[in-house]
Amino acid sequence: MSLEQITQQMSQRVKPGAIDATVKFDFGDDGIVFVDGPAGTVSNDDNDADCTITISMSNFTALASGDLDPTTAFMMGKLKVKGSMGVAMKLQSILG
Repeated sequence: MSLEQITQQMSQRVKPGAIDATVKFDFGDDGIVFVDGPAGTVSNDDNDADCTITISMSNFTALASGDLDPTTAFMMGKLKVKGSMGVAMKLQSILG
């Protein structure tokens, strides 16, 4: 899955107020997806966020498709959370 595909799919799922925070998915060299929950917008801007999820593109794809459990990914260090863990727990609604 490409950055453009991820951005497009999240844009279709994120509605204003769906989550009450801003979230940044940091894919390293592959780019950024920034979700502004209150506004219901998704972009590739590298803005400050309430919660930053650092994950590789391949692990994110596995996570979104259900092939990788979020808790397992976190415990194995495949997914790192900086900021609000409570916000991270609410992300299932926009992942798939």
